[in-house]
Amino acid sequence: MNRDIPGRELTLRGLVLGVALTLIFTAANIYLGLKVGLTFATSIPAAVISMAFLGLFSGSNIRENNIVQTVCSSAGAMASIIFVLPGLVIVGFWTGFPFWTSFLLTLAGGVLGVMFTIPLRRGLVTNSDLPYPEGVAGAEVLRVGSDTRAANPEAREGLLAVIYGSLASAGLAIAVSMRLALDSATGFFRLPWGASGYSFAWSLALFGAGHLVGISVGVAMALGIAIGWLGAVPILASMTPQHAALGDFVTNVWSSQVRYVGAGAMGVAAIWSLLRTLRPILSGLAHVARARAVQLDPGDHTDRDISFSWVIALSVAAVALAAALTWRFAADAGLGGTAMSIALVAIPIITLFGFLVAAICGYMAGLIGSSNSPISGVGILAVTGCAVFLAVFFSHAPAHAMVAVALFITSILFAAACSSNDNLQDLKTGQLVGAAPWRQQVALLVGVMASSVVVPLVLNLLAKAYGFAGAANLGTVTAQPLAAPQANLISALAQGVIGGQINWNLIGAGALVGVGIVALDELSRARGWMRMPPLAVGFGIYLPMSATLPVAAGALVGWLYNRRSATARSERLGVLMASGLIVGESLFGVINAGLIVGAGRDAPLAVVPDGFAAAPLLGLLGFAGLVVLLYGWLLKMARHA
Repeated sequence: MNRDIPGRELTLRGLVLGVALTLIFTAANIYLGLKVGLTFATSIPAAVISMAFLGLFSGSNIRENNIVQTVCSSAGAMASIIFVLPGLVIVGFWTGFPFWTSFLLTLAGGVLGVMFTIPLRRGLVTNSDLPYPEGVAGAEVLRVGSDTRAANPEAREGLLAVIYGSLASAGLAIAVSMRLALDSATGFFRLPWGASGYSFAWSLALFGAGHLVGISVGVAMALGIAIGWLGAVPILASMTPQHAALGDFVTNVWSSQVRYVGAGAMGVAAIWSLLRTLRPILSGLAHVARARAVQLDPGDHTDRDISFSWVIALSVAAVALAAALTWRFAADAGLGGTAMSIALVAIPIITLFGFLVAAICGYMAGLIGSSNSPISGVGILAVTGCAVFLAVFFSHAPAHAMVAVALFITSILFAAACSSNDNLQDLKTGQLVGAAPWRQQVALLVGVMASSVVVPLVLNLLAKAYGFAGAANLGTVTAQPLAAPQANLISALAQGVIGGQINWNLIGAGALVGVGIVALDELSRARGWMRMPPLAVGFGIYLPMSATLPVAAGALVGWLYNRRSATARSERLGVLMASGLIVGESLFGVINAGLIVGAGRDAPLAVVPDGFAAAPLLGLLGFAGLVVLLYGWLLKMARHA
C-alpha cells in the first residue's frame, strides 16, 4: 500500500481553483438542466483545466489536481436540485427562490450526502469490485497528465478543446441574442392521420450534450420524438377540434395532452431503471453489512476518513437544519400548529430515508456511473412517498400547502441523493491515484458549500428572465420559458397524489407506452443489440422537439467521430470539446438573463429588428459551419496523435 506520495494535496490554490470552476460549472449545469433535463459531468473538464493551470506552478501533482476535480464534481451533483426545487414556483407557492432558504436547504442535503457515504467507503470502494466507470476514467485522465504537468501536450490540447468549444457555442448564442441569426427552424404540416410539426434548435450546447450522452441515448430520444410527433400528436390532433392556426393548434395538442403521455412514460421508465438495479444494490449492501471494516495501518493516508466525531456532529447539524427549515416553511405555508408535527416527522424521514438513498445512489454510481444513475427515479419515489404520507397523516391541512411541503422535503432528500451519487465516484478516483479520503471529503464539503451559494442566485436570475414551463411566470421578461421537465413531472405527481390535479387517463396511456419501451430495452439487452434507455425515450416524448432533436443529432455525430478517430486520446478530446460547447452557451445564457433583467426587455443585445430576413439562413450556416470546423479540428488532432 502506498503510504506517502510526494507533493501537497489539500492546498489553498487547489481549493480556490476548484471553487472557481464549481461556480462556473454549477451555473452552466443549472441552465442546461432546466432547458433540456440533462446535466453534464464536470470532473474530467475540471481535471484537464487543473492540470493545465496548476502545471504552471512548481510542486503541483496528481493528488492536488484530484482535489480540484473533487471540489468541482459537486457542480454537477448539487445543480441537480433544479430537478425538484423549481416545482415550488411551478405550483405557484413561490414566486422566486429565497436565498437563505434555498441555500441552506441545498447545503443541508449536500452535507448529509457526504456524511452518509463516509461509512460506506470501505465496503463500496476500497473492498469492492464495482467498476466505477467515471471514477476510473477520471483517474486515467489525471494519470495521463501527471508525468510532465504543464509540458504535457494532451493537457494543453484538452484545454484548447474546452476553450474552442466554449467560444464557438457562446459566439453562436451571442449572434442569436443580437438577432443576426435565428435560434431554430420550425414548421407544421398535415398527415393522413392528423397533423404534426418539426423544430430544431441551433443550439451547440444541446448538440454537445448529445455527444456526451452517446449514441444509445440519442437513438432512444429519436424514438421518443417519433412516438410523440408521428404518433401521439397526429392521433390526438385528429380527435381534437381545431380552433386556431395549424401551428398554434399542433403546439397546444402537444403541450396540453402529449406531455402527459410523456410524463407517464417517464415515470414508468424512471422507476423501472431504479428497480432494475435493486437486486445488485441489496446484495452489495448486504455484503457491506456482513463485512468487517478492516482498518489499515493508522499511518496509511489512503484509509483515513473524516473523524467519527465530525461525521456525527455534521450529520446532526444538517438534520437539525433541515428540520428547522421544514418547520419554518410549513409555518409560512399557513399550517400553524401542524408545522411542528411536520418538522418532527421530517427528521426520521430525512435521516433514515436519506441514508438509504445515499447507499442506493452510491451503489448505482459504482455500478453504472453517476451520470447514468436513474436519479430521477429516486425523486419520483421520494415525492410520491412523501405526498402519500402527508395526505394520510395530515389530511385536514390545505392541499396546496401540503403539495408545497412535499416538494420542500423531497428537495432536501434529492440534494442528499445527488451528493451521495457523486461522492463515492470521486473517492474511487482518489483511491486509484493514492489520495487521502479525509482530504477529499473536506474538498467535497467545500464544493457543496460553493455550489449551494450559486443555486438560488442563478435560479432567481433565470426565473425572472425566462420563467419555467407550467408556471404562471408572472413578471418574466421573455415569453420563452425553460422546460424544467423533471420539476414539472415531480410537481404534477405531488399535486395528483394530494389534490387530484392530474390527467390520469393520458398519464395511464403514457405508462402503457413506458411498459412497451421497457420491454423493448430488455429485449435489446437479451439479444445484445443497442440499448434503448427507457427514460431517454420518455424524454423524447415529454420535452419539446427543439430541445431533443439536437441532442439526438449530437449523439450521432459524436458516434461517427469516435468511430473515425478510434483512439482513447481522441475520444477524450471529443468529450472535452463537447463539455466546452455546453459551458460556453450555458454561461452566456446566464449572463444574457442578467442583461435581460437589467435592461427590462427580451433582446437587450439586438442590433437588427425582429424578423431580420437573413437570420434563418445565418442560424443554419452558423450552426453547421461551427460543427464542421470543430470536428475537423478534432480529427486533425486525432491524425497527429
